[in-house]
Amino acid sequence: MNTNQVSRRDVLKAGAVSSLAAIGMPTFIPASAFGANDRIRVAVIGINGRGKDHIQGLQKQKDVEVATLCDVDSTVLQNGAAEFEKKYNKKVQTMGDLRQVYDDKNIDAVTIAMPNHWHALAAIWACQAGKDVYVEKPGAHNLYEGRKLVEAAHRYNRIVQHGVQLRSSVAIQEAIKHLRDGLIGKVYMARGLVYKWRPDIGDKGTSPVPSELNWNLWQGPAQARDFSKNYVHYNWHWFWDYGNGDIGNQGIHETDLCMWGLDVGLPEEITSAGGKFLWKDCKETPETLTSVYKYPSSGKVIQFEVRPWMTNKEDGVEIGNIFYGDKGYMVINGYSDYKTFLGKERTPGPARNEGGDHYANFIEAVRSRDKSKQNGPVETAHLSSGIAHLGNIAYRLGRTLHFDPKNEVFVNDKEANQMLTRKYRAPFVVPEKV
Repeated sequence: MNTNQVSRRDVLKAGAVSSLAAIGMPTFIPASAFGANDRIRVAVIGINGRGKDHIQGLQKQKDVEVATLCDVDSTVLQNGAAEFEKKYNKKVQTMGDLRQVYDDKNIDAVTIAMPNHWHALAAIWACQAGKDVYVEKPGAHNLYEGRKLVEAAHRYNRIVQHGVQLRSSVAIQEAIKHLRDGLIGKVYMARGLVYKWRPDIGDKGTSPVPSELNWNLWQGPAQARDFSKNYVHYNWHWFWDYGNGDIGNQGIHETDLCMWGLDVGLPEEITSAGGKFLWKDCKETPETLTSVYKYPSSGKVIQFEVRPWMTNKEDGVEIGNIFYGDKGYMVINGYSDYKTFLGKERTPGPARNEGGDHYANFIEAVRSRDKSKQNGPVETAHLSSGIAHLGNIAYRLGRTLHFDPKNEVFVNDKEANQMLTRKYRAPFVVPEKV
């Protein structure tokens, strides 16, 4: 074959062959598994929230086709397909079960925008089915799942992109370079800020399952509960079985940037405090949370704060990060804007406001089969989610925890270690061996 004529699907095929051979499976791959041309065919799983942005972002990419929409709510699915047809003047395939998507050999990649408790298992299943993955944050619902997702991505040689869009921002990439180059001196502390408007959600109690919703599949890996409008379709974020509170919601962008900017992994000491001080509603997760992550061996610290209601801004920031060095500090506001202030007089230094395209970066990595091109590789799905999970565990136990980052376990703390994973509900099980 002329090497100048090798298509993306030939490269995909080669990657799939090598990964299957590595695990002792037959290496015959039918051509039909990769479709008829070089278009990347993508399925979007979960289309009620972030999935809408997935559809829009992917449809902008050259030679990319959103071929399938998948959702467990038939009304959401029908409405989404109708909206898609109206907007893009073409029909789209619909499926109610993600396992149908994984059985479809014409799908090259999937994006996952389901509730948090599904993210890792859905991504692992996709890897096992030979699909590349874009998974929303947090990449995992607990620390154990994050490590299993990393293992699955490597074992099956899949591109797994974590939805931390700021990593593709031109301005934020420049800001990180400034931190590495010493613009604000020795960087010893990072703050993550999540100040969002989170109102009282009340308590709607239990009720019959709506006819349009596959409640069993929606619950998936979580233990079975009676249906409640408290959970569907957004407020599941505030219940431990499904969500991780705002530090594990909006906060993953900021935990990721804290770790990236400080150039650290998981911490050695964690303290968290907070609670529900405003509303007497049915939320389980804290409304207000302050977490401190210490790195004694490198002399660094992360402070993270969630506030749910009336609050001041910090240097204009409600959602973002602040980095502190011995020569100045850096303020990152949102996903694409940074400013620096240098010296005792806080003299304005370099600044920039310019975003990027995280979906384009994902597609580039899929086409090239080069994980080094990824701005949000699978490891970020594990680590930036993992630090949030550690903070939540410290909050729930009400004490300072000591952690072994190398082995990813708490030190001599059986109770805390039990909270690194969960009890799964068959057949929705994250396996020990992926």
